[in-house]
Amino acid sequence: MTPDTSVLPPYTRSQLALRNGSDRDEIWCAYQSIIYDVSASRLWRTGKHYEHWAGQDLTAELADAPHADWVFAKFPMVGRLV
Repeated sequence: MTPDTSVLPPYTRSQLALRNGSDRDEIWCAYQSIIYDVSASRLWRTGKHYEHWAGQDLTAELADAPHADWVFAKFPMVGRLV
């Protein structure tokens, strides 16, 4: 069953950028217009995961990752990128 993402609160790119692990405790990333909270991941602890930075849309970058989009299923959805 696919979750209803329309009920998630909307966030702009500027608001997402503030959740980069350095400006606030929240570490968020977007993928396909859904924002995920990756704060609990030790791999994102500093707001950076290899060459990827938190607080931005990672949709285009996933093509170069060693994993597929299933990795986002581990993290809670917190909003929609608008």
